[in-house]
Amino acid sequence: MKIATFNANSLRARLDPVLGWLARHKPDVLCVQETKVQDIHFPAEAFAESGYNVCFKGMKAYNGVAIFSKERPEHVFHGLRDDLEPDEPRLLHVVINGIHILNTYVPQGYLIDSPKYAYKLAWFKRLRNYFEKHLDPQKPAIWCGDMNVAPLPMDVHHPEKHEDHVCFHKDARLAYQQALEWGFSDVFRRLFPDKQQFTFFDYRFPQSVSSNRGWRIDHILATERLAGRCTHVEVDLEPRLAPRASDHTFLWAQFDV
Repeated sequence: MKIATFNANSLRARLDPVLGWLARHKPDVLCVQETKVQDIHFPAEAFAESGYNVCFKGMKAYNGVAIFSKERPEHVFHGLRDDLEPDEPRLLHVVINGIHILNTYVPQGYLIDSPKYAYKLAWFKRLRNYFEKHLDPQKPAIWCGDMNVAPLPMDVHHPEKHEDHVCFHKDARLAYQQALEWGFSDVFRRLFPDKQQFTFFDYRFPQSVSSNRGWRIDHILATERLAGRCTHVEVDLEPRLAPRASDHTFLWAQFDV
């Protein structure tokens, strides 16, 4: 099974890159974040001939998640399914061939002293509760998406300059780690414990890709039953080098199932 994740930063603006990537790489599942489109305007017709089923949940201008799959999901859920706060379209959960696949767009956080950062930390706790309520660490599950956290110093360029950044601050990394400790393993870091590779390169720095000034904030994680069967993980940089690219690029993993 080949599964991929990509923050499109507006799906309608990246239709051709997404369609092209699906056609070339043929993943079994592609999880997309930051679609930035209301459900009534989702460009489903553009994917009608792609051979992929698609499920989605979105809103105008912000957030939004979608999952493209060769096989039709057996079940589809969206949102954190709790009563704590109104849900933003940040989580999409499908079951395909008995495997639970969660696609998340974690809040970015804005600034350390802002309510948005507190919301981010609380969101991770709510997500951990979601895992405990709806998943089983002894069964196959995959969690992927834009986590907006660089877990280790090697996952961000010049980490000493980013200690107070909302995607590298110690509290964000701890909140992310506590969510992982439910039973998920980072398959990229599992296969490449010492490799530095980034998935996000900031638009504000035009030479960020060529100078390798990036962040590894997009992740694919799996429960132990699947993590041990992950045979390959790759960051595809080519789409990030294309004109009008997203600031993120595609990450994919192969599982022997």
